[in-house]
Parts: sequence; C-alpha cells; structure tokens
Amino acid sequence: MKSWCNCYIPSQIHVVIKSILISSSICGISIFITMSLMSTTKVQVTKSSVQVQVQVQDVSAPTSVEHLVFGVGSGRSLWPKRKKHVKLYWKPNEMRGCVFLGTLPHQQNNDTSLPPLCLSSNTSQFRYTWGRTGQLSANRMTRMVKDIVNMNYSNVRWYVFGDDDTVFFPHNLVKTLSKYDHRLSYYLGAPSESYLAAHAFSFNMAFGGGGIVISSSLAQVLAKVVDSCLKRYHYLYGSDARTYSCITELGVGLTQESGFHQVDMLGNIFGLLATHPLSPLLSLHHVDQTYPIFPNMTRIKALRHLFKAANVDSERILQQTVCYQNKFSWTISVSWGYAILLFPFHMPLPDIIRTPHTFKPWRKGNVLENAYNFNTRQLQNDPCKKPIIFYLDTVSSDKDGTIITSYRKSFQNCSSQIAPLKNLEVIKVFSKKLDLDINQLRSPKRQCCDILPSRTQDLMEVAIRECKDGELIFMPSHI
Repeated sequence: MKSWCNCYIPSQIHVVIKSILISSSICGISIFITMSLMSTTKVQVTKSSVQVQVQVQDVSAPTSVEHLVFGVGSGRSLWPKRKKHVKLYWKPNEMRGCVFLGTLPHQQNNDTSLPPLCLSSNTSQFRYTWGRTGQLSANRMTRMVKDIVNMNYSNVRWYVFGDDDTVFFPHNLVKTLSKYDHRLSYYLGAPSESYLAAHAFSFNMAFGGGGIVISSSLAQVLAKVVDSCLKRYHYLYGSDARTYSCITELGVGLTQESGFHQVDMLGNIFGLLATHPLSPLLSLHHVDQTYPIFPNMTRIKALRHLFKAANVDSERILQQTVCYQNKFSWTISVSWGYAILLFPFHMPLPDIIRTPHTFKPWRKGNVLENAYNFNTRQLQNDPCKKPIIFYLDTVSSDKDGTIITSYRKSFQNCSSQIAPLKNLEVIKVFSKKLDLDINQLRSPKRQCCDILPSRTQDLMEVAIRECKDGELIFMPSHI
C-alpha cells in the first residue's frame, strides 16, 4: 500500500495548498518572533526597573556600621592577650564579624562584649615557602576572605580585615567608606610608614595590620579565586602580600586612605599622633610594640584614655589645628583629644605639620632605616626650643553642645623661660562636634583656632572653628 503522501493531487489544488502552507508558516514565524520580542522587552524592562529601585534604595540608605563585617585574624595562644584591644572598639549590638583562629579553645568564654570566635578553614594543602622564619598562618589569614564571604552575612557593603592588635575607629570607618560605592571593586588601605617595608613589599599594597577594606562586590569575586592565588604565591611572606597579588590579578588597584596606620616603628609614636593627616583616624596597629601613648599609664589604659575623647567626637580625634599667640610669640598646635604642643616662638605652619621624629625604626642595620613615607623634622636639642607638651586630661560637654577638652602640662625642662610660660598649667579647648559631609571628606580642610582672653595665669583657652573663606593660618610677622 502506498503512503498517503504519495496520493494524486491535482496541480491547481496543490498550488493553493502550498500557498496556504507557506502563508501559515510565515504568519506563525511572525507571531513567534513578535511574542519573543515582547517577552524579551518585558524582561529587560523588569530588570531595568529592579536596578533603578536598588540604586535609589542604596543612595537613600547611608552606609552605617551595620553594613560592615569584620574579619580579625588571631591565634589560640595570642587571643587571650590581644582581645583587650578588640574590646576597645567593638560594639556587640551593632557590629558583625568574627575572630578567626586556627584552632578553637576547648572552653570558650562567651564574652558578649567581643566578636564570636570562628574556626579558620583548613589550609594544609597549600604550600608556604617563604624562608625558615615564615608562618603558615599566612595561608589561613589570606583565606579569611573566603571564609567570611561563605558565612553569607546579609546586607554587607564592606569587609574589614585586621589583626588582633589592630585598633579600629568604626565611626570614622563608616564616614570614610560613605565616599565610595560598595557595588564597585574597591580595595582600600595604606602602605607602611616605613620606606624600607613599603619598598620590600609594595607601595601600592594595603598593609594588613593597618587594615584592609574590600567592597562586597570585589570580595565575592576574590573569594572564588583566592585558592588559586594561594597556590601561585606560596613564596610571599604575609597574607596581605598574597591578598594584594590576587587583587592585582583581578585588575584592581589600591585606593589609599591615610587614616590607616600600620605603625611600623618602635618607641614613642607621639610625633605620628601629634601631626595626623587631614583625614579621619581609622586604625592603629602594633599598639603593644610601642610606648604607652600617654605618660604614666599602661598601654591599654592609655588607649582607653584616647577613646574617652574618640567616643565624644570621633571624627575630630587627632585632628591638628594650629594658632598663634602674638603677645609672647607662641605657637599652639592642638592634636585634638590627645595633646597640645606649645612652642615658645613662632613657627611656620608648613614646619609645624611635619612629623617630629620621636620614634625608632622597626628594623635596624640599613642606611635607610630612618626613612619614612611622610615628612619628618628632627627634634631640638636645646630644651628651651623644645615645645612644652600638654596631654589630654578630661573631656566634657556643655548644654549647648560645646565640647570642652582639658590638657595638662606634662613637663618643662627650660629654666630660663618667662613667667607666663612657667605659670601655665592647663589649656582648655572649646569645639563643636565634627560632622563631616561628603564634600568635606573628599576635600578635607584644616580648621582654625583662636586664643581667648586669659582669665587666670595658669590657664589658656582656645576655641576651634571653621576657617573663613580665604582665611590664612600664618605666622605673624614683626617686620
């Protein structure tokens, strides 16, 4: 039997049927294409609408500490000694994050004033070939970004990484990060203050002790590729060098913020703190390797004393303001919340803001051991030319919102100084709480100060204010 498709069909009927079939096919194809285009257009519009909504939501919701997740690197034997540093800045009801250890203690003390302890993932499969003195912990510290991203915190904009002896200033971190869009690839931090350390590793690397901040979008990508970088960069010393190398391979460069401080120096870091850059203080590292920042205190008590001021006006802490007293030709440099330097002579502002070389090098034995990545000035040998230092004593506030910080004289070595200088014991500073907007953060500007009329011989009062348009902070001339 022949198939139906081979049946006889008259030619005219065949032509008609063929035409109908062709027309139907064309019509069907047209309908299919039209529906596809309509469907595609609908998806694109929906997607575009969602993106617009997200952008509007992000802009209207300013960055807060709840958008930050902290990853603190430590060790089982180190954590009991170092947790006092983290306790200085940790706000348990507001902040999120983990302290990562290689092994967890058998008995955990659930101290709610500290972040929880988390077990780092196993990195025994990765080589580590940096010399005989290297530490395998560098591998697990590098992988911390993967560990913390895999914990799936919600609504994260920024990941902040530091050591257990890094002291952060969370409010200032939030303010600084508000300048940036977390949806873009950002890698923030600062190189070492030591020229030799930065030269050995990189001037474009965020040193881990000072703190590394990675935007959520970059962290998600980095977490996926970090293992391959661990394999390639087994010969590098620290986790920050591995992280930097991996981020560099992703095509992202360092955005430097001068408020991060690695503190690769020893001894008295007074000079560094007394001449802080025009940016919010973000971190201090190696706080157990330097002298107490206030005299006659332990290291931890001295840091708590600094936080008394930081908790009142975080954005102003360590901000340097300079004014001149004309009658006796004095120069007054205020490092708010820390110390005041009173020079018994007039000194130009560009010289005042150079960092006094009060500290010692981290490593000795090199001709460049005292080279730093900022301008320094040598200390005066003549005691009568040295500044008199007044350290922070108390912090208080008036009903009108005026903040009053009191600074008490530390010591005075020059016996030939005039009576007004010998009699002066306390300097009070009056200021309003600093609340920097985006433009002020992007274009920082030093504030001005005025010396108020004296009421008693042992007291000087100084008022800090915004400089007027075009106002100069200059050394008065007697010519």
